[in-house]
Amino acid sequence: MIIGAHVMLHSRDEAADRAFLSDVLKFGSVDAGDGFMIYGIPPAEMAVHGSDRNDLHQLYLMCEDMEDFVADMTERGIAFTPPSFQGWGTMTEITLPGGGRLGVYEPHHKRPKQPAAKRARKAGAKKGTAKKTPAKKTPAKKSAAKKVARRAVKAKAKTKKRRRA
Repeated sequence: MIIGAHVMLHSRDEAADRAFLSDVLKFGSVDAGDGFMIYGIPPAEMAVHGSDRNDLHQLYLMCEDMEDFVADMTERGIAFTPPSFQGWGTMTEITLPGGGRLGVYEPHHKRPKQPAAKRARKAGAKKGTAKKTPAKKTPAKKSAAKKVARRAVKAKAKTKKRRRA
């Protein structure tokens, strides 16, 4: 069954928008290969609105406190529209470095319960098809993983030094 959602933002300046997602919004990421970054985002919710058009999708990030969010964006020099009360939430749009706009709102509506991934997998799995969870790392495996991680950090630092030289 469904385990999550993948959102794609299209940008005229993807490097700047990637830096914004990492440095300003503090989204963690993984390199999916060849520098293509995939960012983790907080839990999401979805709604269906009536429209005279299909295939129109919108993305809004949600914040806990619009005043705090606006203060942070102001401090960082990020352009945004004046927050407006919409009943269901207080909304603004930030301008990404690549020029695109991204909606952000503080919800005032009830929030749905987020399904636990493990519970959702079990509920949707047929007998014998449930995914196995990886075995817990033993202390030996943990220390080996730490060594590999340390080597990767050192290799990355060497690469940066070579680029500077």
